[in-house]
Formats: sequence, C-alpha cells, structure tokens
Amino acid sequence: MASDSGPAVGAPDEGTRGLLIHAAGPLGHDALTGILRSAANARAALGTAAAIEVVVQGPGVQLLANGAALNEAVDDARQLGVQLLACGNSFRSAGLEDSDLTAGVQTVPAAIAHLARRQWDGWAYARL
Repeated sequence: MASDSGPAVGAPDEGTRGLLIHAAGPLGHDALTGILRSAANARAALGTAAAIEVVVQGPGVQLLANGAALNEAVDDARQLGVQLLACGNSFRSAGLEDSDLTAGVQTVPAAIAHLARRQWDGWAYARL
C-alpha cells in the first residue's frame, strides 16, 4: 500500500500537474465504466503530458476487486496511462485486502488526504 506521507506507487514526478477524478459513494458497474470513459476522453483532450488519476472511495471500491467484471475497462484505462487508485480505508471497510485488488489498481491509505495533497500540488479536481 502507498504511504500517506509520500506519493503513490507509480506516481507522477514531483511538480507534474494533472487531473484527479474522484469517484465516491455507491457506484454501479455502468457508473464506474462511464468514469473510466471520461478519464479516457480527458487523456485524448489533454495529451500524454498530463497525469490522470481516478480515485475510488466508498462502497464503489468493491468494483476494483478481482472478478468484479471491470477488468477490461481497468486495462483500457491503464493502457492510456490513467492511474486507478482505491481508498485503502474504504477497501478495508468493505472487508477486502490488497491481494483482492484487480491487477494494476493501487491503493492510497486515505482518499481524502490524497485528494488534498493533489490539490495543494496544483492538480485539477473533478468529482464524477
């Protein structure tokens, strides 16, 4: 799990600005697929110089577990350079462990702290 005192594993270089997409609350398969599609649209519009992260917080983290039928959408997003992050607190609250994560999805200890740090670093924020 990524440390709350530093950047997430695979994080952009310090000073890189990007787009942080926050997906919170109960999410259905279609909703998270739409959020990942929005991230892909942002990638197409912003180019590869901008970092893009999707942070999932709340019960929707269950959609990032192995076998949750989103593996293809997750793989597509990753191939575009979109980093998917699950809130570690939410993941544990859902009774899941890091080993339950779909390949390529990482965690941050607390989504709220990650959101704050990214905004302090000048990242754009979108809640979908």
